[in-house]
Amino acid sequence: MSEYCPDRWIVLEFTNGETVTRKMFGGWYGGYTGGDSWKLNSGITGVRIKDDVYEFDGYSGSTYYCHLNNYGMSGFQMGILSGWMKQAEQRGDFKIRELCLADIVAF
Repeated sequence: MSEYCPDRWIVLEFTNGETVTRKMFGGWYGGYTGGDSWKLNSGITGVRIKDDVYEFDGYSGSTYYCHLNNYGMSGFQMGILSGWMKQAEQRGDFKIRELCLADIVAF
């Protein structure tokens, strides 16, 4: 089981026909010597909120620890998401939307 703490994060909802999957989209700043990176979890199976940290469990067994103050995306992540949304629009049968914090608490 892997554990991750992204520098920036959001939750995305993917809809493909009748199937809806929510996934945590995390980003890390690379700093001076490395490039930025991102991860999309396997799908959220559980959410816990402890103080200001959201804990997302995934189908793969990984857990993402996401601080409330880090909610949002980097420019790098925005570019990745923009590409995914263009692909979804071209397919026509697939939708992607960002969930707000109130939606995350609700599930």
